[in-house]
Amino acid sequence: MTTPSHFSPDHPIPAKQRLFGARDLFALWFSLGIGLMVLQVGALLAPGLGLAQGLLAIFMGTAVGVLLLAAVGVTGSDTGLSAMATLRLTLGGHGARLPALCNLLQLIGWGSFELIVMRDAASLLGARAFGDDSVWTSPLLWTLCFGALATLLAVSGPLAFVRKVLRKWGIWLLLGACLWLTWNLYAKVDLAALWARPGDGSLSLALGFDIAIAMPLSWLPLIADYSRFGQRASRVFGGTALGFFIGNCWLMSLGVAYTLAFAPSGEVNALLLALAGAGLGIPLLLILLDESENAFADIHSAAVSTGMLVPVKVEHLAFAIGALCTLIACLAPLAQYQNFLLLIGSVFAPLFGVVLMDHFVIRRRQPPTVVKGVHWGAVLAWGVGVAAYHLLASQAPELGATLPALLLAGVVHGILSVSRGRGTARA
Repeated sequence: MTTPSHFSPDHPIPAKQRLFGARDLFALWFSLGIGLMVLQVGALLAPGLGLAQGLLAIFMGTAVGVLLLAAVGVTGSDTGLSAMATLRLTLGGHGARLPALCNLLQLIGWGSFELIVMRDAASLLGARAFGDDSVWTSPLLWTLCFGALATLLAVSGPLAFVRKVLRKWGIWLLLGACLWLTWNLYAKVDLAALWARPGDGSLSLALGFDIAIAMPLSWLPLIADYSRFGQRASRVFGGTALGFFIGNCWLMSLGVAYTLAFAPSGEVNALLLALAGAGLGIPLLLILLDESENAFADIHSAAVSTGMLVPVKVEHLAFAIGALCTLIACLAPLAQYQNFLLLIGSVFAPLFGVVLMDHFVIRRRQPPTVVKGVHWGAVLAWGVGVAAYHLLASQAPELGATLPALLLAGVVHGILSVSRGRGTARA
C-alpha cells in the first residue's frame, strides 16, 4: 500500500491524509533552520558587521524571509500539490519543466555539499577527540555514514520522519543543544564588551540582510513538498514561520557571537575547533547529526522534482538520488560547481515572487484552469526578475538583490495580468 508521504507529485494529497499540524511544521522548520551551514553564515557575518549589526541583519533578513517562505508554504496546503507541481498553475504544464530540472540539479548539488560539510566537520572533531591517525578521521567513512542516514530518512518520507523522529525526541535534543551553547556563551563571554565592538566594515548591513534572507528563501523551491501535508493554511503559515525564525535566528546569532569571541578570523574550522576545545563537543555533535535532516530534505525534494519528469515512485527515486549524492561527495571536486549552484539558486527568488502574486492576488487562492502549454506573461515576469537580480548583484551588491528581484517579478506579473485581463491571462 502506498503511504501518504509517497503520493505522486502530480496529484493533490487527499484532505484525510493531510496530517501535519502547527506542531509538526514547527518541529520540521525549527530543525531545518539549524545546522552547521547556519553557524557558518554567522561566522561569515561576524567580522564585517560585529555583534550588534550582525544580529540586526539576522533578525530583519530572517523575519522577512520566513514570511515569504510561509506564504509559499500556504500554496502547497491550498492545493495539496508538490512544490514543482504548483508551478504548473502559474507557468503552465510545459513552463514548469525548466524550474523542475533546475531544482533537481541544485538539490543534488546541495545534498552533496551537505554531506561534505558533515564529513569534514566529523573528521575534524574526530581528530580532535581521538588523534589524527584514528579511523574516526576517515572522510570516506563519514561520507558513507551520513549519506546512508540521509538516504534512509528521504526514503521513509516526511510524514514518518517528522512524526516518528522529530516530534517525539529530535526537537528536544536540538533545543537542548542550543540552550547548552547559549548558556556556555553567557557563562564564558563578556557580551557587553562584544556588543560594543564594531565590525571592520568589510560587509554592509544591506549585504548582511541579503545573506540572512537568503537562508529562508533557499527553501522556497522545497517547502510545498512538506506543507501539502498540512491540515490548515493558518497552521502551515504559523508553524513554518515561527519554527524557522526561532531556529535560524538562534543558531546564526550564536555563530556570530562565538566567532567574535573565539575565532575572529571568521574561519568555520577555527570556530568548530574552538567550540570543541571549550567542552561543547556534545551539542556540536547533535547539530552535526541535525545537518543530515537538511540533506534529507534536499534528497526527498530532488526525488519529488524528478517525479515530475519521469513516472517512477518517489521512494525509489529518493534511494537513487541519495546514492548519487553520496557518490558525488566521495569523488567529485565541487569547488567550481558551487558557483553554478548559486547561479541556479538565483532564479528561484524571482520565480516565487511571480508565484505569490499569482496565487494570492490574481487568483485569490482559487484553483485555475491548468493548461499544458506555457503562460508566457508569467515567464516574462520571471525573466525580468532574474535579470534584475544579476544586474543588482553585479552593479550594486551593497544594496542586496534577492528581495528587490522577488518584488519586481511579482509586480511585473501583476501588471501583465491586469493589462490582459484575468480571463485572457490564462489563455
